Amino acid sequence: MGNCFSGGGHGKFAVGGTSSDLNTHGNNDAVDNFFKSRGYNGLFYQIELSLSASNLRDRDLLSKSDPLAVVYTKGKDGSLQELGRTEVVLNSLNPQWITKIKATYFFETVQTLLFRVYDVDTEVEGQEVTTLKLDDQQHLGECTCKLSQIVTDPKRSWTTDLVSIAESTESTRPKKLGQLTVRVEVELVSKTTAELTFRCSDLENKDFFSKSDCFLVISKYVDSGAIIPICRTEVLKDNLNPEWKPVFLNMSQVGSKDSPLIIECFNFNSNGKHDLLGKAQKSLAELEKLSFSKQGENLFLPITIGKGHQSKVLKSQLFVEKFSESVQHTFLDYFFGGCEMNFMVAIDFTASNGNPRLPDSLHYIDFSGRPNAYQKAIQEVGDVLQFYDNDKEFPAWGFGARPIDGPVSHCFNLNGSSGNNPQVAGIQGIMTAYGRALSNVSLAGPTLFGPVITSAATIASQSVAANEHKYFVLLIITDGVITDQQETIDAIVMASDLPLSILIVGVGGADFNEMEILDADKGQKLHSSTGRVASRDIVQFVPFRDVQGGEMSVVQSLLAELPSQFLTYMRNNSIQPKTTLPTT
Repeated sequence: MGNCFSGGGHGKFAVGGTSSDLNTHGNNDAVDNFFKSRGYNGLFYQIELSLSASNLRDRDLLSKSDPLAVVYTKGKDGSLQELGRTEVVLNSLNPQWITKIKATYFFETVQTLLFRVYDVDTEVEGQEVTTLKLDDQQHLGECTCKLSQIVTDPKRSWTTDLVSIAESTESTRPKKLGQLTVRVEVELVSKTTAELTFRCSDLENKDFFSKSDCFLVISKYVDSGAIIPICRTEVLKDNLNPEWKPVFLNMSQVGSKDSPLIIECFNFNSNGKHDLLGKAQKSLAELEKLSFSKQGENLFLPITIGKGHQSKVLKSQLFVEKFSESVQHTFLDYFFGGCEMNFMVAIDFTASNGNPRLPDSLHYIDFSGRPNAYQKAIQEVGDVLQFYDNDKEFPAWGFGARPIDGPVSHCFNLNGSSGNNPQVAGIQGIMTAYGRALSNVSLAGPTLFGPVITSAATIASQSVAANEHKYFVLLIITDGVITDQQETIDAIVMASDLPLSILIVGVGGADFNEMEILDADKGQKLHSSTGRVASRDIVQFVPFRDVQGGEMSVVQSLLAELPSQFLTYMRNNSIQPKTTLPTT
């Protein structure tokens, strides 16, 4: 699992995208693209799928079927990519295949799996199953599911009816073709994690009008000899003697304590061409010794002399201020123990969105089926998070509108009810309530986040009081800059002690620079009006226009920090995964 993150109790997954604290002059895009180009991905787990079937059709005359299962991933465009095949089980209508199918689970992505079962008519003795021509075999049935459906089930198991190819694409009455059961196992990884605090001294100054803006990249060698980055720190601005927040390295990710690691120090440049200030090569065991000795390790720079390569030793030094090891539970450990992640949404109904009846409005509903920005954000984020919520009853609010014959409300139930009943059924329920609300309210203003954050925090607080094993995610979609910034900050600081994360999507062409203040990715901790400091970063903000049409989806951008925010809350509050699985 990619499980390195940076932050002193405010852990952030440094593998992929927007998850580290970057105290820079501008956006994080250049750093993010730099790491993507060098092999970074989001939170992932290597998993194995075990398959079994029951009551399959018998397609052979003189014996029973000889079933084979094939697993595919299905793209948004319907394209199929084969993940793997089981062995052929001879003469069985209730096969339990031994061959496991390996897959990679990505938290931020909706992954659709297609399972097809065949009766093999070809002679298979001495033949690899990968060479079998599937068109020559008889189709026994198929089924599809989202990988998250299996992964988030506390029993780690999913069973469904098999259907024919035609029935999988048409709403016809299915024939009884048997059932398929899929069980998931996470490949065993070490949960031992090393925590290291690095600092450097006497770094070279690469900037003309200020000092270098420094960050570290930690990489490892793979079998091919290539170097793969596994972790990064935040950027520290104007500092030639930086000390970074702790980073956490999982032993499985590193290989072993004796595996060599490359620690590189860079000067951040907004164009993405970062300057190498120096590097060192040390194993975890050597870094541990360096910590105990309190001595520094001189950095070096590789130089080319003629056709040869040498190293120039620098006066700059790398220090390990802290080294410790501990057992860290993984993100999926909590969901295997029955934890839930509950989805909530709040929608901006202020007048700046434009008249919903006109095509240039951000709230315009196109009856051709093309979603507006609000609908797209709800659908994409909801598609990922819905599987982590057992009852799929989602609180949904609107703000900045005037209900019929009422004053402007900055937190009203999207379903039109009054009181403490904001829940709607499923993602489609949110969409339906949103459409109805556009007909039943008048767009007004101003843009206030404080009331909806407080409502979400109240639900999270009640869950804590009831000793429920839940975490909450509030999606706020807005077209403008908030006018209650300090009240919003106060609400966020109060909520930082609760099991709550806030995802904010900015839609339209507004200048959202001030919104970045709410997202503490640049090292600026939030302070309330009373001087209280947020205990952790719980906000992720993404302008919709910056990611739509690009390589990263809105979902990937928004959810990049969520696993680390979740784990930070659990670890800060000493909450362990439950080991007893639910019986129902």
